[in-house]
Amino acid sequence: MATHAPLYKLVSPDLLRTLMLRTGTGAAVSVRELATLADVPRSTIGNLLTGAQQAVQEQTAHAIAEAIGVDVLVLFAPVGRSVPLAAVPDQHSRSA
Repeated sequence: MATHAPLYKLVSPDLLRTLMLRTGTGAAVSVRELATLADVPRSTIGNLLTGAQQAVQEQTAHAIAEAIGVDVLVLFAPVGRSVPLAAVPDQHSRSA
C-alpha cells in the first residue's frame, strides 16, 4: 500500500524570488544554482517562480528552504486532507 508524501504550497512566488536575491548566507542564487543546491529539476524552481506550479512534495519544500537558508514554513504551507491546496491563501490575498 503506497502512501503519498504531503504537499507543501508555495506561499508566494515573489517571496521565493526575493529570498533568492539574498539567501541565508547573504549571496544571491540563480534558478540553476538553487535547483542544484536543492537537488531538484530547474523546471521545478522556474515553475514555482511563474506560478505554473503551486505545490511540491514535502522533501522538495524542505530542500528548497534549506538551500535558501530559511525555515520551510517561511516559504511553504503544508496542505493535505485537512488543509486543501485551494484553502491556503497566497501572500497577495493576505495583504488586504
